Amino acid sequence: MPPPDSLAPEVVEPLVTGRFGRPYLYEESCESTQQLVDKDLDEGAAAVCDVQTQGRGRLGRGWDTPPGTAILCSVLLKPSGGQLEQLSLVAGLAAAETVERALGLAVQLKWPNDVMVNRRKVAGVLAEAANGSVVVGIGINVNQSREELPGDAKVQPASLYTTDGVRRERAPLLADLFASMEQSYARWLEGGLDALYHNLGARDFLRGRRVFVDGRAGTGIGIDRSGRMEVELDGERVAVESGEVLFER
Repeated sequence: MPPPDSLAPEVVEPLVTGRFGRPYLYEESCESTQQLVDKDLDEGAAAVCDVQTQGRGRLGRGWDTPPGTAILCSVLLKPSGGQLEQLSLVAGLAAAETVERALGLAVQLKWPNDVMVNRRKVAGVLAEAANGSVVVGIGINVNQSREELPGDAKVQPASLYTTDGVRRERAPLLADLFASMEQSYARWLEGGLDALYHNLGARDFLRGRRVFVDGRAGTGIGIDRSGRMEVELDGERVAVESGEVLFER
């Protein structure tokens, strides 16, 4: 019998309704789910583990969670063309919608890949492209206590549990994430970021906030239709294509 709140295949696979999450690759522990995905598998293949020993976020940062408290997964995408850098936003939107349904609270996206609730980060995305494939890693903080969240993060972290005090089974959340990811990705394939722009714009965390880009202070204007972050710096409108935009807490 799988333990309570298990992400073992016999628990998750019956909940998967589409092609994302099939095949379902599961390890209790691994270095990173990004490394578990075989790029020869069909699109939608997903790798999941309970604990990562060398989990990674963007810009080389670590992503550490206590065993059995978070959703840690990677999904294989094989888009034929398109602006692959936009897939961080596509996956971020799917994660935000999943968290929003779970909490019943407004959830925002901090460009390019952080999912925010009450100004705190509850999830993150890492998209890595190679040889025409993209492996999208998604981490969602589900049942961590405040003491189990990192205290030195640039963006203050939270979990679903620290947000509303509810302990949740992760398997239904993971299945919902797969379904949301498949839907967002299909819309992106058909219409690009324009097809998702209304939902992205409505969740744009940095819009109107005081921000910092390479040490320069400015104001966030918003995510543009190509997926860049537009900011106003010294009266000039600047489009940031990569890197990090910090915000004033």
